[in-house]
Amino acid sequence: MIWLEKRAAPSRFWTVVTPLLAVALTMLAGGVLFAALGKDPVAAIRTIFWDPLFNAQFASYSRPQLLVKAGPLILIATGLALGFRAGVWNIGAEGQYIVGALCGAGVGLAFYPLEAWYVFPLMVLAGGLGGWAWAMIPALLKTRFRTNEILVSLLLVYVAEQFLASMSLGLMRNPEGGGFPGSRNLQQYPSAANPELISGTGLHWGVVVAFVALIMAYILLHRHILGFQIRLAGQSPRAARFAGVNANRLVVFCLGVSGALAGLAGLFEVSGPAGQVNIDFNQGYGFTAIIVAFLGRLHPVGILFAGLLMALTYIGGELAQFMLQIPAAAIQAFQGMLLFFLLGVDVLTNYRVRIGIRETA
Repeated sequence: MIWLEKRAAPSRFWTVVTPLLAVALTMLAGGVLFAALGKDPVAAIRTIFWDPLFNAQFASYSRPQLLVKAGPLILIATGLALGFRAGVWNIGAEGQYIVGALCGAGVGLAFYPLEAWYVFPLMVLAGGLGGWAWAMIPALLKTRFRTNEILVSLLLVYVAEQFLASMSLGLMRNPEGGGFPGSRNLQQYPSAANPELISGTGLHWGVVVAFVALIMAYILLHRHILGFQIRLAGQSPRAARFAGVNANRLVVFCLGVSGALAGLAGLFEVSGPAGQVNIDFNQGYGFTAIIVAFLGRLHPVGILFAGLLMALTYIGGELAQFMLQIPAAAIQAFQGMLLFFLLGVDVLTNYRVRIGIRETA
């Protein structure tokens, strides 16, 4: 008989090991998936994880893309991790990412073709405020009417996607675009562009802000009373109430911060790598960032490495689609396996596996 015995305290060993074990199991299961599709599993795994970094044929392009892809994932995951630690479940970061991009791009397009230094800072401010405002909808509904923030934030993603389509086809459509959906290219408007800061590195302002957010999150969680309240609320809501923690204020703060960071990620993406508002602008970063947050154990340092790893799967996945003709859906399933296995093996952190006859009282 196999059964689970609850540990007196979470195991530090398994807390560190389970993400590594989840990655190994994902590679194994992914290999089976690729083999079932008629592809060489070893070649597929090598193409995803090795070739983008160490194959001279692809590395010159892939290495800079690592920061380009990791920037928004790290930025969004940092905000989500604060909420998750407090037991505030923002699943709608994708919608906040879209709204932040729309608000920031809207400011830039409103000033077009003005050449002024203050245009981009105003876009950054608008992007952050847009994501914050979109996150305030589930925050206020939860604090005033006790609604479930998971459902509200998730459903608002689909509303944001409709706004995105409407803006791409209507108000923000490029008047010189020949009727095609999509806004002007912000990269061609110097005052609104988010260029590469160091040539050949992929480093842009979004990556810089992501690293700053990681540092600020670490300081908040480990050096500030608010960080203690966040951790206490997540570990023991009842103890937090006895300690005088204002639960409603914590909900508003956590959702607001995660929404603002997701909005900033959208702004930096639309003004940089993406370049324009269009129907296909959102690439699922808001959902993938959930995997990044949990793979990084909701810790800023872990999120940094998890973000780079997920960015590698994006780049390697695109390379595998091109080189091995692996379907995009298979790559998405491969990425999803990472969260599936992480949640599965994470049980070892709080439970021991026992084999034998279980004694009963």
